[in-house]
Amino acid sequence: MKLAKVKRIDPLLLGITILAAFLNIYGIWRDQYANAYYTAAVTSMLQSFHNFFFASFDPAGFVSVDKPPVAFWVQTLFASLFGVHGWSVILPQALAGVGSVLLIHRLVKPSFGQTAARIAALTAACTPIAVAVSRTNNVDSLLVFTLLVATWMLFKGSKTRKPIWIMAAFAVVGVAFNIKMLQAYMVLPAFYLFYWLAVKVNLKRKLGILAGSTAILLVISFAWALVVDSIPQASRPYIGSSQTNSVLELAFGYNGLSRLTGQGGPGDGKSGGFGGTGYRFAQAPGQSHQPIVQGQQPGQSGSNQFSNRSTPAQGPGLGINSNGGPTPFNGQGQGGGGMFNTGTAGPFRLFQSQLSGQISWLLPFALLASIGLLAGLRRQRPLTDKQLEGLFWLAWLLPMMGFFSVAGFFHQYYLIMLAPAIAALTGAGWVELYGSYRSRDGWQRWLLPTGLVLTTLFELYVLLPYQNQIGTVWPFVLGILGIGSAIVLCLPFTERFGQAVALGGILVLMAAPLYWAATPLLDGDNAMMPAAGPQSIGARVNFPGHWQGQASGQAPTQAPTQAPTQATGQEQGAVPTQMQGGQAPGQPQESVDQKLLAYLKANNTGEKFLFATTNAGTAEAYIIQTGKAVMAMGGFSGSDPILTVDKLKQIVAAKQVKYFLLSSGGPGGGNSQVLAWIQQHGKKVSQSLWQSTTGNSTQHKGMGMNGASTLYEVTL
Repeated sequence: MKLAKVKRIDPLLLGITILAAFLNIYGIWRDQYANAYYTAAVTSMLQSFHNFFFASFDPAGFVSVDKPPVAFWVQTLFASLFGVHGWSVILPQALAGVGSVLLIHRLVKPSFGQTAARIAALTAACTPIAVAVSRTNNVDSLLVFTLLVATWMLFKGSKTRKPIWIMAAFAVVGVAFNIKMLQAYMVLPAFYLFYWLAVKVNLKRKLGILAGSTAILLVISFAWALVVDSIPQASRPYIGSSQTNSVLELAFGYNGLSRLTGQGGPGDGKSGGFGGTGYRFAQAPGQSHQPIVQGQQPGQSGSNQFSNRSTPAQGPGLGINSNGGPTPFNGQGQGGGGMFNTGTAGPFRLFQSQLSGQISWLLPFALLASIGLLAGLRRQRPLTDKQLEGLFWLAWLLPMMGFFSVAGFFHQYYLIMLAPAIAALTGAGWVELYGSYRSRDGWQRWLLPTGLVLTTLFELYVLLPYQNQIGTVWPFVLGILGIGSAIVLCLPFTERFGQAVALGGILVLMAAPLYWAATPLLDGDNAMMPAAGPQSIGARVNFPGHWQGQASGQAPTQAPTQAPTQATGQEQGAVPTQMQGGQAPGQPQESVDQKLLAYLKANNTGEKFLFATTNAGTAEAYIIQTGKAVMAMGGFSGSDPILTVDKLKQIVAAKQVKYFLLSSGGPGGGNSQVLAWIQQHGKKVSQSLWQSTTGNSTQHKGMGMNGASTLYEVTL
């Protein structure tokens, strides 16, 4: 029995799994905090069920993070077992990335065979953006894994004709909604189409099952949101990144329609509050943190928008203004490379240099393979399992391509949503195209060599701007092997030789995305804005007055010839982190000023909050290291309308907080009255009492666009 089980192990699948595990897991222990915004939430959620249920950012339950809680519940479980570390909160997503590779193999194999499943799994394992985001505690990897579990249930329900599996599939999509809200619903066109075509029951029963499944989907999706919104606001945290303290508004606004329209992102003119339109600067090269734009989505980085020069791949960057700071976004939140370097909206956006290296390497082959998969669609009734599943993956892919082609506010790593469909269509499509080629099936026999040629040319288009980083040999070899294999397939030869050439051709096309996927291991991870590609972490600072950035995964700008210059009050080589009232999220341990921390602890007289600041950036590291409550008065970016002057007076009068760490740049945004009141009624604490003057803990001193930070003591 044991020998039989050993024989059933697929050694190639085992190798692919090991490759995926290595790409997703190796080196994650180097990241101290991961995305500190979410790690702070996990730290807080470990302290009480109240914080756990609401996904509270801070231990006092003042404000929640900007996502529903399911992924953070999983991260909190891992942190309870292993402690709060960067690797412990990343591990669930890394394992989910490996699990997704195995699930894609499992989904493709029954209808298309072992070879198709292996190619699909390898494609998934080598998808650069999937690897990059799986190595962080951003929730997208876990989201995709959950949706693939739902897909497995859907396929099983169609084959067994048991409605319970169909309903379970839609229920799991509801769970996925509670990982990242409306992003989970992007798969619904594929689910509904597949159900309608694949489930063989009479119309009345089909409609009944569909209605029941949809009802279950909606109930599970909105159960947590409705419970939270029904609780009195004074008894729960403020819903982070919402404008009305409502989960439903967060789901359909900031995490919904705003993604399509671009509203709610930087530069839309609506980011009031503490954050205003200020910019935040983060870590130097080699760290996992990038400069971000105030008012943007938590856990993201705007580094790709800052550049004082253009590159062929990147297009014009966001310039440097006369004051040495970056010029702001225009009214649509668009820089030269699109918002957060997502290119220019249009039908070929996914093929533009800003996004192509993250996800699109094999997209031309997958699209062409779909023609082969569905070539006999009109002739065959009923549809075969291959055709049904081909339609499913195409219905997964095309609506998402449409969304990302026109959306105004998303980040590169959202493109992981495309990865399962591209992988499945590549694996299944290769087998179908090779079958047509081998049988000399009319015009379809030319689809395989055509797909190899077109995909090779596209990969060369992606690679050529990187010749300074990867050399010229690689593109040359890729072109020779890729186009050469297509040419050879046009010549007469034995079947075995033809299969080897065809398989070798598709494997050659895996080399470039595999290298791109490995760059987070080679160059370091970016937990704030995951992206892959040579020197994807290569933003450099040379102050005063110069920010040189490059797009993650884009052809880099010319590197500075010297290290960052020394600036007043800042250790040479350090990067300014000031913003309106604090520093960027995700700073490492040095962002905790030990002298400030000692002063606050020594002078705490029972207040709930150690101190208050305008946004989550300054609060994160203190929460993680101390486990104590720090108030982010304006939520993540400082723009949440949480406090009014009257409410702040009540909090101070109740002796919940008395210390406020603000920037001397002055109040700004819709809550400027709150900051003005603090400055008017607060007593400045002498910097000599609380501010360190050596090492990297000088980040509270006078660098950055908003000047030095000031500690106020406010008592009533």
